[in-house]
Amino acid sequence: MTTTPAPVRCLIVDDEPLAHQVLTQFIGQTPGLTLTGKCRNAMEAYEHLAQQPVDLLFLDIEMPLMTGLDFLRNLRYPPKTVLTTAYREYAYEGYELNVLDYLLKPFSYERFLKAVSRLPALQPLPHTDDTAEKYLLVKERQGLLKVPHRDIIYVEGCKDYVKLMTATKTYLLHQTMKEMVEILGPSYLRAHRSFIVAAAHIKLLQPDQVLLQDNTLIPIGNSYKADLLAFFKK
Repeated sequence: MTTTPAPVRCLIVDDEPLAHQVLTQFIGQTPGLTLTGKCRNAMEAYEHLAQQPVDLLFLDIEMPLMTGLDFLRNLRYPPKTVLTTAYREYAYEGYELNVLDYLLKPFSYERFLKAVSRLPALQPLPHTDDTAEKYLLVKERQGLLKVPHRDIIYVEGCKDYVKLMTATKTYLLHQTMKEMVEILGPSYLRAHRSFIVAAAHIKLLQPDQVLLQDNTLIPIGNSYKADLLAFFKK
């Protein structure tokens, strides 16, 4: 007779309502996870943990009253913790505290799954359907907006952000160009240090620039010429 393992009890500690919405959705659709509570700051989290232990903590860093890192340092027996933050500069401190993973907002469900799959109790997690439509979550005034990968014509790097250029609108996303290459996959090509283009939207490959279907010209960096040419020769 086999027994069903107990679900992993999760607690969200974050002062952003949108973060609560996203994590609640992701936890709810992941087999083996159950949500036991949502807290807006460290004080509420202390009260929750005093009454009900948890197995997995989704913890923001920049919060009122006390930072997530200080909260974690003050826990005598901290649960497994995934840091969820918009600030990449805390990554080193997070890993010094032996966190399970470090999720940089906004993150996809695929990235969320990768983080929680580090728990032995959740191995193996089911793979996501490769045929399902992939999208990025972009923060707008009204909430989090889904931007399908197929709508992105090209990506332009802009300091700590990237611009997602679609046929109708430009979106800003807090990601690096390196991360965007990994997220978008092989159907998007790095043409320049500051540009990634959708292969499907390329009309003409020239020696020093790419002409897109909408007649946008994208420069080609010297270090990316060989890879672009190799892709089209295939």
